[in-house]
Amino acid sequence: MGKDLVFREDIEKASDFKFGANVAKVFDDMVNRSVPFYGEIQRMMSEIAADHAQPGTCVYDLGCSTGTTLIGMNTSVNPEIKFIGIDDSQEMLDKCKSKLLEMGFSRNYELRCADLGQGVTVENASVVVLCLTLQFVRPIYREKLLRDIYAGLVPGGALILVEKILAEDSRYNRDFIRYYYDYKRRNEYSEMEISQKREALENVLVPYKLSENISLLRDQGFAHCETFFKWYNFAGLVAVKK
Repeated sequence: MGKDLVFREDIEKASDFKFGANVAKVFDDMVNRSVPFYGEIQRMMSEIAADHAQPGTCVYDLGCSTGTTLIGMNTSVNPEIKFIGIDDSQEMLDKCKSKLLEMGFSRNYELRCADLGQGVTVENASVVVLCLTLQFVRPIYREKLLRDIYAGLVPGGALILVEKILAEDSRYNRDFIRYYYDYKRRNEYSEMEISQKREALENVLVPYKLSENISLLRDQGFAHCETFFKWYNFAGLVAVKK
């Protein structure tokens, strides 16, 4: 695993964050050091997916990045079920493919390069995962993406959504962000790295409140929605189609 040094050097003006080759090489280290309880979130998603995956259907990971979630679900989901990973970064998909080949991934799977903001085809799915992905889709496109997912889920199918969020009461946002940056400092990110990544993400990652995400899911038709993970400004939701 390459060490995340993407923002280690002083950048005169940080450009918008992109999941290109430089990020793909160190993404696994980056996400493990940047997302609280990332390993536990992955474990929780894999067991939730196992409970909802249905024979004869597909499991989708939208924004699959380097394949960590696909690998985690592989240990728990019926091996006869096909996995489909979609990401808009070919560099991420290349890294994902190399990881799957390295571990001898034998399940039927497919990797596709597509921009989720432009719509996505989901068919015969019993599980769809959006792990730290929806937050990078422009808000004007999120409803359509969730409608496409809902339409492609079979009855009883589940959407697993993990997002960075805003506090319900804005008075807590500053505190939660401070706690989060303290977490990053404990994981050996410098003040410069924290500051430069924050600037790079400013126009790219647009978080909603937890309640806004729940409303968004319900508005698209999801009848059952439950929070399965919460840590300050991170949350995990599972929503089921009737």
